[in-house]
Amino acid sequence: MEVFSGRSRSPERHPPVGRPREHRASLLNLRSAAGQVFLLQVVIVVLLVAATVVGSILQAARAALQQGRRASVIAAQSFASAPGTAAALRSRDPSAVLQPRAEAARKRAGMDFVIVISTTGIRYTYPYPREIGKKFVGTIGPALQGRTVVEQAGGPPLPAGRGTAVQAVVPVTDSRGTVVGLVSAGLTVRNVAALWLPQLPIILGTGTAALALATAGTTLVSRRLRRHTHGLSPVELAQLYEHHDAVLHAVREGVLITGADGRLLLANDEARRLLGLAGDVRGRPVRELGLPEPVMRLLSSPEPVTDEVYRVGNRLLAVNKRPTYPRADRGGSVVTLRDTTELAAVTGRAELARERLDLLYEAGVGIGTTLDVERTAQELAEVAAPRFADLVTVDLLDAVLRGWEPTAEGWRQLRRAAIGGTQRMIPVYPLGEVITLSAGSPQTRTLQEGRGVLEADLRQARGWREQDPERSRTALEGGLRSLVTVPLRARNVVLGVVNFYRTVQSPAFEPDDLAFAEELAVRAAVALDNARRFTREHAMAVTLQRSLLPRGQPEQDALEVAWRYLPAEAGVGGDWFDVIPLPGSRVALVMGDVVGRGLHAAATMGRLRTAVHNFAVLDLPVDEVLGNLDDLVVRMDDEERTGGAAEDHESVGVTGATCLYAVYDPVAGACAMARAGHPEPVVVRPDGTVTCAGVPASAPLGLGGGYPFETTELLLPEGSQLVLYTDGLVEDRTQDIDVGLERLRRALDGSGSRTPEETCQAVIDALKPSHSCDDIALLTARTRTFPPSRVAEWDVPSDPALVPSVRARCRETLRTWGLEETAFAAELIVSELVTNAIRYGSPPVGVRLLRGRCLTCEVSDGSGTSPRLRRAATTDEGGRGLFLVAQFAQRWGTRYTPRGKVIWAEQVLHDGASAAPAPAPVDFLLDQFDLDQFDDPGS
Repeated sequence: MEVFSGRSRSPERHPPVGRPREHRASLLNLRSAAGQVFLLQVVIVVLLVAATVVGSILQAARAALQQGRRASVIAAQSFASAPGTAAALRSRDPSAVLQPRAEAARKRAGMDFVIVISTTGIRYTYPYPREIGKKFVGTIGPALQGRTVVEQAGGPPLPAGRGTAVQAVVPVTDSRGTVVGLVSAGLTVRNVAALWLPQLPIILGTGTAALALATAGTTLVSRRLRRHTHGLSPVELAQLYEHHDAVLHAVREGVLITGADGRLLLANDEARRLLGLAGDVRGRPVRELGLPEPVMRLLSSPEPVTDEVYRVGNRLLAVNKRPTYPRADRGGSVVTLRDTTELAAVTGRAELARERLDLLYEAGVGIGTTLDVERTAQELAEVAAPRFADLVTVDLLDAVLRGWEPTAEGWRQLRRAAIGGTQRMIPVYPLGEVITLSAGSPQTRTLQEGRGVLEADLRQARGWREQDPERSRTALEGGLRSLVTVPLRARNVVLGVVNFYRTVQSPAFEPDDLAFAEELAVRAAVALDNARRFTREHAMAVTLQRSLLPRGQPEQDALEVAWRYLPAEAGVGGDWFDVIPLPGSRVALVMGDVVGRGLHAAATMGRLRTAVHNFAVLDLPVDEVLGNLDDLVVRMDDEERTGGAAEDHESVGVTGATCLYAVYDPVAGACAMARAGHPEPVVVRPDGTVTCAGVPASAPLGLGGGYPFETTELLLPEGSQLVLYTDGLVEDRTQDIDVGLERLRRALDGSGSRTPEETCQAVIDALKPSHSCDDIALLTARTRTFPPSRVAEWDVPSDPALVPSVRARCRETLRTWGLEETAFAAELIVSELVTNAIRYGSPPVGVRLLRGRCLTCEVSDGSGTSPRLRRAATTDEGGRGLFLVAQFAQRWGTRYTPRGKVIWAEQVLHDGASAAPAPAPVDFLLDQFDLDQFDDPGS
């Protein structure tokens, strides 16, 4: 370790410029690194050259052997198949004929021999004629059987010299396939050496070039090493290390070196400063340095350490430790120390800023996922706690929760909308409770000033404690420490406040936290205001729509009715339904759907519902009602297009509507229906059978073009159920309408014994989606029929003299029904209506009385002229009959039939008797004319 002492051991001198002789000799000196590298490269080159030569020889021999085999087979087969070879073998002297041919073929093919052999193995040809007639050396057995034989065998001398020959033996066959002889062709193995000998100069030249490159590379490496060391001697290098030692004490990183025995071998100046060590610590045991226990254990332990932080005094030191001699027995470790106090502070601030950015991002994503005010407030509390505050409460104005526009008058009273955090033991106002703020509370100040208020120490916050002294005292005892309260403002309107609390387990809020809380509140306030505005619009649309839908079931005797209406989650639409009592105890059922959502759709639905009511009062056929409704929708669309609607209008035009209109007559048990683009109704028979009504489909309303609407009339047994619905029940984005209809049929299966209320509930339970994207309207009506005992009807001949008999029969019928008190008014009404029908109508004339919730008197005739009510002068002899009818009847009117018209009048029954008419007007009228005299009211 003396080289690190920092003391110079020799006078300073400059390194020599260079020593050429020593440089040339260094290449031959095996003790030098350059000489050893050069020797290693020479050995490698020699081995590579030898391996290449051997490999080339082996490869050439193998390739030559394979080539010889192929060439031998080809030459032998070519000669054996040559014309005349088989015939020559059967001649008297085969050698005379085949010897010249074989030699010529051998020379042309470049073979060492081509021999023709008899089936007994005797040579007929050979390069040396003296060898003809001798036994062939080789295997001929497989060839005699028709196969080709390739082998290595020795034999007599050849022109190429002696040696092992590669030969092929093939059979010679005649035209019948009989082996008549053999042909053998081959090469000697000695000839194949000529294939690799030309490569030897190339291999040797390559090895020489590689050796030359190795010499040049070694020379360059030697020169580069000498250039880097400047030709320094060991003494000069020691001096260089002393300079490094001086630098070691000048760096700003502490360095400690300890020995295997736990003694300190080296401590530079920076290490002494960081650890507060004295100047004479070298060689002392680590345990005697007076360092903190964690640092002392670190220096004594042999375990390596990477970037661990230790506190020494008021400094934070980043420590790295590695062994100095990992492969030796000397042991010891080197420890580096770096002061990271300022870096830790900067890193902490950067980490805090990153966490705040992450929290703001999560707030932007997690707050406002729904358009519900209370849910949005709860999302704010859950995002901020516990990452920013231990306890978060959100207090909003009542107007905000209800969707109204907030005003400054409501600041003093806020309602608790959300609580977040794990500090449940701290007493806070519960959800939904109204909080009356005191004048000096931080919440009041933040509302008045429009900025956040920081209370770093709640024990000193007098205004906060005065808000609720008992609750505040308990909260402080529970560990509440500091508060940041921030107003929730959007569009320069205050919506409420959000309160962030921290306990004693967390650091108190600082001004930076206040700025962050304000930023978080601004983002949340925008989501809260959007939810408030949606709540207002949704509440307005729902209120409007529900005000336009039926509020209760009308009194009628024909149907037992139940319905369900479920608005969509995202906003109300234009679905509507209605039950309209009609004259003659009939009832009209309406189910419609306006395309679109919001206030415009709800308002359009109200206009169409009112129009249907008006058309129903006119008692028009179902197809004419839809036709008039279609004309109305077309006019509404034209008004929207030509009315100069504002650009921000929610919708332009009605954009389409569907409607189903049905009229049920309980006397006939028949139902007439027509539909305009609406889903087909379903009929449930009393036995539980589910069928479609079979109503033909027509175009939706508003298309124009005068498309007709087809009508279907069904006979429905008593107890049948008619199910009307909108497409939201059977169709959505994830389900086709055919699938929904099948599910509806399954839900209605076996519903014959259910009440309409039970049927509605069963259908909603089976088909209601978890998240409704469209309104759902469902109407179920179970049919009733009038018993014959409550219906009286008869035909009247066209003779005014028979009117008294009609009155008498009417009187008798009412007596049978126990309605004697109603007889006088009913007789008067029937007399007047029958007299008018006989005088001014056309036959046939008929009378029908219906007893239900009211007494209905109907007079029919074959004329299409409708009477009208008018005021007669005192000198007129007629014109007072319909006025009397209007006085004694609750309602009266006219409806048209395919065979004429029906004039009807209804009298209300109370406990079996009609209500007593007002005497003054009637007595006055009776004084004006004789009751036996009936006149024409005008038509």
